[in-house]
Amino acid sequence: MFLYYIKNNFNSINVLCYNKTMEKKISDKVINRLTLYHCILTDYIEKKIEFISSKQIAGLLNIDDSQVRKDINLLNNSGKNRVGYIVKELKISIEKTLGFKKTKKAFIIGAGNLGTAIANYGNFKDYGLNILSLFDNSPEKIGKVINGMEIQDIKKLPEIAKKEEADIAILTVPARYAQSTADFLVNANIKYIWNFAPVVLSVPSDVQVWNENLMGNFLQFTYDI
Repeated sequence: MFLYYIKNNFNSINVLCYNKTMEKKISDKVINRLTLYHCILTDYIEKKIEFISSKQIAGLLNIDDSQVRKDINLLNNSGKNRVGYIVKELKISIEKTLGFKKTKKAFIIGAGNLGTAIANYGNFKDYGLNILSLFDNSPEKIGKVINGMEIQDIKKLPEIAKKEEADIAILTVPARYAQSTADFLVNANIKYIWNFAPVVLSVPSDVQVWNENLMGNFLQFTYDI
């Protein structure tokens, strides 16, 4: 369930890196829909289906056909909707527009259950996210290897971040440690924080934070139950 959530909410990273990867502003909602279109297109390619229509995309996502066309019109080199969009070309257009091919370097801060689950997710590189290392302050965790990455002592982060030119910190520490860890990251010159802790962080104006509200999304989903 967690990995499904990550796959369908990957717009977070693209929003964080908007200034680096996008020539024009695209709203968060459109980015989210485009990432879902990308998942559909990937599935079509695997099934060797060459064309797709806006109606087919709309039907799969239960949204309006006109909305799909508006979203696709925002893309560069989006093709023509006569016999349907060419699946491979449309997929490439989404990747170019959202910056999938521009690598963003990231660290995971907190090697607990959530941090290790993110580290073990194998598809991030397809979206331009290269997770370099995990960091923790627990002697029991430091030195262990997760998905080929050794867990590093958090004290080493400033030095490694400078050497690797990391863009993003994925924050998965417990809530009570989130603000102090964010302060540490800011002092290490990290400018983008993808925050999974249930805390609203206070950071300088030149630092961008995306708060991933897992429980908020769950409550939206289950509101009518």
